[in-house]
Amino acid sequence: MCSFMVYTDVDISDESFKKGFDRIKYRGPDMSKIIKKNGIWGFHRLAIMGLDESGMQPFEKDEKRVVCNGELYGFRKVKEELIKEGYKFSSDSDCEIILPMFEKYGVEMFKKLDAEFACVLFDGTDFIAARDPIGIRPMFYGYSKSNHIAFASEAKALVNICDKIMPFPPGHYYKDGKFICYYDATKYSKYIDDDINNICFKIKEKLIDGVLKRLDSDAPLGFLLSGGLDSSLVCAIAQKHLDKPIKTFAIGMSKDAIDLKYAKEVADYIGSDHTEVYMEPEDVINILEEVIYHLETWDITTIRASIGMYMLTKWISKNTDIKVLMTGEVSDELFGYKYTDFAPNAKEFQKESEKRIRELYMYDVLRADRCISGASLEGRVPFADLEFVNYVMGINPEIKLNKYNKGKYLLRHAFEGDYLPHDILYREKAAFSDAVGHSMVDYLKEYAEKKYSDDDFQKLCKKFDKHTPFTKESLLYREIFEKYYPNQSDMIIDYWMPNKNWDGCDVKDPSARVLSNYGESGK
Repeated sequence: MCSFMVYTDVDISDESFKKGFDRIKYRGPDMSKIIKKNGIWGFHRLAIMGLDESGMQPFEKDEKRVVCNGELYGFRKVKEELIKEGYKFSSDSDCEIILPMFEKYGVEMFKKLDAEFACVLFDGTDFIAARDPIGIRPMFYGYSKSNHIAFASEAKALVNICDKIMPFPPGHYYKDGKFICYYDATKYSKYIDDDINNICFKIKEKLIDGVLKRLDSDAPLGFLLSGGLDSSLVCAIAQKHLDKPIKTFAIGMSKDAIDLKYAKEVADYIGSDHTEVYMEPEDVINILEEVIYHLETWDITTIRASIGMYMLTKWISKNTDIKVLMTGEVSDELFGYKYTDFAPNAKEFQKESEKRIRELYMYDVLRADRCISGASLEGRVPFADLEFVNYVMGINPEIKLNKYNKGKYLLRHAFEGDYLPHDILYREKAAFSDAVGHSMVDYLKEYAEKKYSDDDFQKLCKKFDKHTPFTKESLLYREIFEKYYPNQSDMIIDYWMPNKNWDGCDVKDPSARVLSNYGESGK
């Protein structure tokens, strides 16, 4: 996980640039560089591939230059081909292939990358920027008072330079002042109508491939394990293909953690080197402001689900040598949440899935990136593998609907066998913020209740015309957000909530705990 900041002119002070640039140093604490040439370029490096100084960015060739926060899977094969064509590389970094690929393909290069990335390059004349189709790696942009565009890995770097800061749209590139879509991860040419067993075979094959390609790292690798289906599958696949125990980590409230027992069951079954970390009630409140600062959001469910994850990654960073963490995000958006059991038909299910994939960069993917990068680590997300996403999105939604009395049935059925214990494979999904302990959310709500009287709540909510808080808890989060990112609430489109237009989903809290079908999930 690295970070960059690029300003496309030189009409701001070095001090202003450095002030913003220094705010994102935790993403890349190993090496830092600022150069002033065709704009101002800053890069903080977390060394993952090619660990020596030769992998430091920007990479330059003639008048061309690039900075990239990313992992480019399969880069070794591409590199070999470029070497045969006469290109000479100076490092073992995967990102060094971008300039020669751009010389060869131009902006068509972006759709050829099998990668999680955000990058800015200068082609000798113009600035070009691009972001991966899911938005796994963050990038923000804004315009200075002199109307020059600036790019940065996180919004906090641009706060003093740009009046309005917005997330760079995933699957787009910027060129000649325009944002152009080069890849829409929600589109497919034709539905896959195959035998369910063949479909499940493909799901299994493609997810395994997505996990295995993400095991390539020159830095030590670890795994977040909640004991839920998704993270458990990622861990089980990796363990089957590695010759030594993987390192797995789980967190929970000391009082009532749901997931710790399931995570241990998975760890014992697959034979991982497992660590449990505990949270106390006071930790939840004490860490809240720091979490929101890193997240750059006011969204309720994102903040709730980030507290445990952020504390766990901070513990890992402090107590181990691990630099890369594998996670289980993006499965829900593809196979369904608890609330999508209420989808009235297949068309609506698919429409909802497309919406959630398009918005991932503001919610679960944002959470994973900021919680992990906030601890100076890199996150990798196998369920977001583009080939896997393309395949699952193309499956006829009639087959994906929960007709099996079990959510995510296709994914579960695909891995029947010896990957996981049967009770884990078919365990009901628990909301992440509940799974670390039901009490965690209760502590947050109680804290907000004590902080604001009913009169305070009514008066303070009126300050916010957009994305208006609707509970004392949401007001608490919004006020902290505004402290660091004043008037930037449009960076997030809305509160993450179930689809209120569906029967059974018109609820006033984003947690799956309030749904009538939650049932055994919270146990």
